[in-house]
Amino acid sequence: MTPKEAIRLAINGRTDIGQVRDENEDHIGWYNHPSLPMGFVVIADGMGGYTGGSKASQIAVKCVTEHLETLPTSTFQACTPDQQLLVIHSKILDALNAANAGILDAKVSAPQLANMGSTIVLALVWQDKVTIAHLGDSRAYLWNKDGLCQLTSDHSLVQEMIDSGSLTVTQARSSRVRNHITRALGVTEFIEPNINTYALIQNSLLMLCSDGLTEYLDHGELEFVLSTHRPALECCYRFISEANEMGGKDNISVGIIEYTLENKVSVSQANISVPAPSSAPVEDVTVRKESRA
Repeated sequence: MTPKEAIRLAINGRTDIGQVRDENEDHIGWYNHPSLPMGFVVIADGMGGYTGGSKASQIAVKCVTEHLETLPTSTFQACTPDQQLLVIHSKILDALNAANAGILDAKVSAPQLANMGSTIVLALVWQDKVTIAHLGDSRAYLWNKDGLCQLTSDHSLVQEMIDSGSLTVTQARSSRVRNHITRALGVTEFIEPNINTYALIQNSLLMLCSDGLTEYLDHGELEFVLSTHRPALECCYRFISEANEMGGKDNISVGIIEYTLENKVSVSQANISVPAPSSAPVEDVTVRKESRA
Protein backbone atom coordinates (compact mmCIF):
# COMPACT_ATOMS: atom_id res chain seq x y z
CA MET A 1 0.00 0.00 0.00
CA THR A 2 1.30 3.43 -0.93
CA PRO A 3 1.92 5.69 2.09
CA LYS A 4 -0.58 8.54 2.25
CA GLU A 5 2.12 11.18 2.25
CA ALA A 6 3.48 9.90 -1.08
CA ILE A 7 0.32 10.84 -3.00
CA ARG A 8 -0.44 14.33 -4.25
CA LEU A 9 -3.74 15.30 -5.86
CA ALA A 10 -4.42 18.44 -7.88
CA ILE A 11 -7.93 19.05 -9.25
CA ASN A 12 -9.46 21.53 -11.65
CA GLY A 13 -12.64 21.84 -13.68
CA ARG A 14 -14.52 24.16 -15.97
CA THR A 15 -17.90 24.32 -17.67
CA ASP A 16 -18.75 26.50 -20.68
CA ILE A 17 -22.01 27.38 -22.42
CA GLY A 18 -20.52 26.82 -25.88
CA GLN A 19 -21.27 28.85 -29.01
CA VAL A 20 -24.91 27.99 -29.72
CA ARG A 21 -26.95 27.26 -26.59
CA ASP A 22 -28.79 29.98 -24.66
CA GLU A 23 -28.22 28.30 -21.30
CA ASN A 24 -25.60 26.04 -19.78
CA GLU A 25 -27.34 22.81 -18.75
CA ASP A 26 -24.07 21.27 -17.49
CA HIS A 27 -22.90 21.46 -13.90
CA ILE A 28 -19.54 20.43 -12.46
CA GLY A 29 -18.27 19.99 -8.92
CA TRP A 30 -14.97 18.92 -7.40
CA TYR A 31 -13.34 18.49 -4.02
CA ASN A 32 -9.76 18.00 -2.83
CA HIS A 33 -9.31 17.04 0.83
CA PRO A 34 -6.84 19.39 2.54
CA SER A 35 -4.83 16.66 4.30
CA LEU A 36 -5.84 13.23 3.00
CA PRO A 37 -5.25 11.64 -0.44
CA MET A 38 -8.93 11.95 -1.31
CA GLY A 39 -10.69 13.97 -3.97
CA PHE A 40 -13.37 13.76 -6.61
CA VAL A 41 -14.85 15.34 -9.73
CA VAL A 42 -18.50 15.05 -10.76
CA ILE A 43 -20.04 16.25 -14.05
CA ALA A 44 -23.76 16.26 -14.89
CA ASP A 45 -25.21 17.07 -18.30
CA GLY A 46 -28.86 18.04 -17.97
CA MET A 47 -31.64 17.38 -20.44
CA GLY A 48 -35.23 18.48 -20.73
CA GLY A 49 -35.09 21.82 -22.46
CA TYR A 50 -34.74 25.35 -21.21
CA THR A 51 -34.38 25.57 -17.40
CA GLY A 52 -35.21 21.89 -16.83
CA GLY A 53 -31.84 20.51 -17.86
CA SER A 54 -29.95 23.04 -15.81
CA LYS A 55 -32.09 22.33 -12.76
CA ALA A 56 -31.60 18.57 -13.03
CA SER A 57 -27.83 18.74 -13.38
CA GLN A 58 -27.61 21.24 -10.52
CA ILE A 59 -29.55 18.89 -8.22
CA ALA A 60 -27.35 15.97 -9.28
CA VAL A 61 -24.04 17.69 -8.59
CA LYS A 62 -25.24 19.16 -5.29
CA CYS A 63 -26.48 15.79 -3.98
CA VAL A 64 -23.35 13.90 -5.00
CA THR A 65 -20.99 16.54 -3.65
CA GLU A 66 -22.74 16.70 -0.28
CA HIS A 67 -22.62 12.92 0.10
CA LEU A 68 -19.02 12.37 -0.97
CA GLU A 69 -17.45 15.21 1.00
CA THR A 70 -18.37 13.38 4.20
CA LEU A 71 -16.63 10.14 3.22
CA PRO A 72 -13.30 10.19 5.16
CA THR A 73 -14.61 9.95 8.73
CA SER A 74 -12.46 8.52 11.50
CA THR A 75 -14.49 5.31 11.34
CA PHE A 76 -13.87 5.02 7.60
CA GLN A 77 -10.15 5.60 8.04
CA ALA A 78 -9.99 2.84 10.66
CA CYS A 79 -11.39 0.28 8.23
CA THR A 80 -9.30 -2.15 6.21
CA PRO A 81 -8.73 -1.29 2.52
CA ASP A 82 -11.32 -3.87 1.45
CA GLN A 83 -13.85 -2.46 3.88
CA GLN A 84 -13.10 1.07 2.69
CA LEU A 85 -13.79 0.02 -0.88
CA LEU A 86 -17.19 -1.38 0.13
CA VAL A 87 -17.99 1.88 1.94
CA ILE A 88 -16.97 3.92 -1.11
CA HIS A 89 -19.23 1.93 -3.42
CA SER A 90 -22.12 2.18 -0.94
CA LYS A 91 -21.58 5.92 -0.52
CA ILE A 92 -21.60 6.49 -4.27
CA LEU A 93 -24.78 4.45 -4.69
CA ASP A 94 -26.44 6.44 -1.89
CA ALA A 95 -25.35 9.68 -3.55
CA LEU A 96 -26.68 8.71 -6.97
CA ASN A 97 -29.96 7.46 -5.54
CA ALA A 98 -30.36 10.71 -3.60
CA ALA A 99 -29.73 12.69 -6.78
CA ASN A 100 -32.25 10.57 -8.68
CA ALA A 101 -34.87 11.04 -5.98
CA GLY A 102 -34.15 14.76 -5.81
CA ILE A 103 -34.79 15.22 -9.52
CA LEU A 104 -37.96 13.12 -9.42
CA ASP A 105 -39.27 15.14 -6.46
CA ALA A 106 -38.54 18.41 -8.27
CA LYS A 107 -40.52 17.20 -11.28
CA VAL A 108 -43.56 16.49 -9.10
CA SER A 109 -43.48 19.96 -7.56
CA ALA A 110 -42.92 21.68 -10.91
CA PRO A 111 -44.86 19.92 -13.71
CA GLN A 112 -43.31 22.19 -16.33
CA LEU A 113 -40.04 20.35 -15.65
CA ALA A 114 -41.59 16.93 -16.29
CA ASN A 115 -39.10 16.02 -19.02
CA MET A 116 -35.91 16.90 -17.17
CA GLY A 117 -33.14 14.47 -16.30
CA SER A 118 -29.37 14.32 -16.29
CA THR A 119 -26.39 12.20 -17.18
CA ILE A 120 -23.70 11.93 -14.54
CA VAL A 121 -20.09 10.79 -14.29
CA LEU A 122 -17.84 10.91 -11.26
CA ALA A 123 -14.33 9.88 -10.29
CA LEU A 124 -13.41 9.50 -6.62
CA VAL A 125 -9.77 8.97 -5.62
CA TRP A 126 -8.94 7.45 -2.25
CA GLN A 127 -5.33 6.49 -1.58
CA ASP A 128 -4.02 4.58 -4.62
CA LYS A 129 -7.38 3.74 -6.20
CA VAL A 130 -10.02 5.55 -8.21
CA THR A 131 -13.69 4.62 -8.34
CA ILE A 132 -15.65 5.62 -11.44
CA ALA A 133 -19.45 5.75 -11.67
CA HIS A 134 -21.69 6.93 -14.48
CA LEU A 135 -25.13 7.03 -16.08
CA GLY A 136 -25.51 8.28 -19.66
CA ASP A 137 -22.89 9.46 -22.14
CA SER A 138 -20.69 11.74 -20.05
CA ARG A 139 -17.29 10.02 -19.89
CA ALA A 140 -14.22 9.30 -17.79
CA TYR A 141 -10.71 8.70 -19.17
CA LEU A 142 -7.38 7.68 -17.67
CA TRP A 143 -4.11 8.90 -19.18
CA ASN A 144 -0.63 7.80 -18.11
CA LYS A 145 2.68 7.06 -19.83
CA ASP A 146 1.13 3.96 -21.41
CA GLY A 147 -1.52 6.00 -23.22
CA LEU A 148 -5.19 6.93 -22.94
CA CYS A 149 -7.95 4.57 -21.80
CA GLN A 150 -11.69 5.27 -21.79
CA LEU A 151 -13.01 4.02 -18.45
CA THR A 152 -16.74 4.34 -19.21
CA SER A 153 -18.96 2.92 -21.93
CA ASP A 154 -21.78 5.22 -23.02
CA HIS A 155 -25.32 4.32 -22.06
CA SER A 156 -26.67 5.25 -25.48
CA LEU A 157 -28.37 3.79 -28.55
CA VAL A 158 -25.30 4.31 -30.74
CA GLN A 159 -23.07 2.51 -28.21
CA GLU A 160 -25.46 -0.44 -28.26
CA MET A 161 -25.27 -0.42 -32.07
CA ILE A 162 -21.47 -0.27 -31.94
CA ASP A 163 -21.40 -3.17 -29.49
CA SER A 164 -23.68 -5.23 -31.76
CA GLY A 165 -21.51 -4.50 -34.80
CA SER A 166 -24.23 -2.65 -36.71
CA LEU A 167 -22.45 0.71 -36.50
CA THR A 168 -18.82 1.79 -36.55
CA VAL A 169 -17.32 4.36 -34.19
CA THR A 170 -16.87 6.72 -37.16
CA GLN A 171 -20.48 6.31 -38.25
CA ALA A 172 -21.67 6.86 -34.68
CA ARG A 173 -20.19 10.34 -34.61
CA SER A 174 -22.65 11.50 -37.29
CA SER A 175 -25.62 9.29 -36.43
CA ARG A 176 -28.99 10.98 -36.06
CA VAL A 177 -29.56 9.11 -32.79
CA ARG A 178 -26.15 9.81 -31.25
CA ASN A 179 -27.75 11.92 -28.49
CA HIS A 180 -30.28 9.26 -27.46
CA ILE A 181 -29.21 7.92 -24.08
CA THR A 182 -30.53 4.78 -22.39
CA ARG A 183 -29.78 5.54 -18.72
CA ALA A 184 -29.95 8.79 -16.76
CA LEU A 185 -30.89 10.36 -13.45
CA GLY A 186 -34.46 11.54 -12.91
CA VAL A 187 -36.12 9.35 -15.53
CA THR A 188 -37.14 6.20 -13.63
CA GLU A 189 -37.56 5.28 -9.96
CA PHE A 190 -34.75 2.75 -10.18
CA ILE A 191 -31.30 3.50 -11.58
CA GLU A 192 -28.53 1.20 -12.83
CA PRO A 193 -25.18 3.00 -12.57
CA ASN A 194 -21.94 1.35 -13.62
CA ILE A 195 -19.33 1.46 -10.85
CA ASN A 196 -15.74 0.26 -11.12
CA THR A 197 -12.55 0.69 -9.11
CA TYR A 198 -9.03 0.77 -10.58
CA ALA A 199 -5.58 0.89 -9.02
CA LEU A 200 -3.42 3.93 -9.76
CA ILE A 201 0.06 2.49 -10.09
CA GLN A 202 1.85 5.47 -11.65
CA ASN A 203 1.49 9.20 -12.23
CA SER A 204 -1.82 9.66 -14.02
CA LEU A 205 -4.42 12.11 -15.24
CA LEU A 206 -8.11 11.37 -14.82
CA MET A 207 -10.25 13.39 -17.22
CA LEU A 208 -14.05 13.61 -17.06
CA CYS A 209 -16.19 15.39 -19.64
CA SER A 210 -19.68 15.90 -21.03
CA ASP A 211 -20.47 15.00 -24.62
CA GLY A 212 -20.01 18.61 -25.67
CA LEU A 213 -16.29 17.76 -25.81
CA THR A 214 -16.39 14.27 -27.35
CA GLU A 215 -18.74 15.59 -30.03
CA TYR A 216 -15.64 17.16 -31.56
CA LEU A 217 -12.47 15.52 -30.22
CA ASP A 218 -11.83 11.84 -30.85
CA HIS A 219 -9.65 9.47 -28.82
CA GLY A 220 -6.43 10.45 -30.54
CA GLU A 221 -7.04 14.17 -30.18
CA LEU A 222 -7.86 13.84 -26.48
CA GLU A 223 -4.70 11.82 -25.92
CA PHE A 224 -2.55 14.36 -27.75
CA VAL A 225 -3.70 17.23 -25.52
CA LEU A 226 -3.36 15.26 -22.28
CA SER A 227 0.13 14.04 -23.19
CA THR A 228 1.56 17.34 -24.43
CA HIS A 229 -0.21 20.25 -22.73
CA ARG A 230 1.26 21.47 -19.45
CA PRO A 231 0.47 22.45 -16.73
CA ALA A 232 -1.83 19.44 -16.87
CA LEU A 233 -4.76 21.09 -15.11
CA GLU A 234 -4.91 23.75 -17.83
CA CYS A 235 -5.98 21.02 -20.25
CA CYS A 236 -9.53 21.91 -19.10
CA TYR A 237 -9.24 25.30 -20.77
CA ARG A 238 -7.49 23.90 -23.85
CA PHE A 239 -10.21 21.30 -24.43
CA ILE A 240 -13.04 23.82 -24.10
CA SER A 241 -11.28 26.27 -26.38
CA GLU A 242 -10.82 23.63 -29.08
CA ALA A 243 -14.43 22.43 -28.88
CA ASN A 244 -15.67 26.01 -29.19
CA GLU A 245 -13.38 26.66 -32.16
CA MET A 246 -14.84 23.59 -33.86
CA GLY A 247 -18.44 24.81 -33.42
CA GLY A 248 -19.37 24.54 -29.74
CA LYS A 249 -22.88 23.29 -30.52
CA ASP A 250 -23.37 21.98 -27.00
CA ASN A 251 -22.34 22.94 -23.48
CA ILE A 252 -18.83 21.71 -22.64
CA SER A 253 -17.58 20.55 -19.25
CA VAL A 254 -14.18 19.13 -18.36
CA GLY A 255 -12.68 18.08 -15.02
CA ILE A 256 -9.17 16.76 -14.35
CA ILE A 257 -7.56 15.03 -11.39
CA GLU A 258 -3.76 14.99 -11.49
CA TYR A 259 -2.50 12.02 -9.46
CA THR A 260 1.20 12.15 -8.57
CA LEU A 261 3.36 9.72 -6.60
CA GLU A 262 5.93 12.05 -5.09
CA ASN A 263 8.26 9.30 -3.81
CA LYS A 264 9.64 6.32 -5.70
CA VAL A 265 7.67 3.63 -3.94
CA SER A 266 6.25 0.28 -4.88
CA VAL A 267 2.50 0.26 -5.29
CA SER A 268 0.55 -2.97 -4.86
CA GLN A 269 -2.66 -3.44 -6.82
CA ALA A 270 -4.63 -5.38 -4.21
CA ASN A 271 -6.22 -7.52 -6.92
CA ILE A 272 -7.46 -4.50 -8.85
CA SER A 273 -5.80 -3.72 -12.16
CA VAL A 274 -5.77 -0.72 -14.45
CA PRO A 275 -7.11 -1.65 -17.89
CA ALA A 276 -4.70 -1.56 -20.82
CA PRO A 277 -4.98 1.69 -22.80
CA SER A 278 -7.34 1.18 -25.72
CA SER A 279 -9.71 3.16 -27.89
CA ALA A 280 -12.47 0.73 -26.94
CA PRO A 281 -14.42 1.12 -23.68
CA VAL A 282 -13.52 -1.31 -20.93
CA GLU A 283 -16.03 -3.84 -19.74
CA ASP A 284 -17.61 -2.98 -16.43
CA VAL A 285 -20.09 -4.41 -13.97
CA THR A 286 -23.59 -3.01 -13.61
CA VAL A 287 -24.76 -2.34 -10.07
CA ARG A 288 -28.47 -2.08 -9.31
CA LYS A 289 -29.99 -0.58 -6.20
CA GLU A 290 -33.42 0.78 -5.43
CA SER A 291 -33.88 4.52 -5.24
CA ARG A 292 -34.87 5.89 -1.89
CA ALA A 293 -38.00 7.93 -1.58
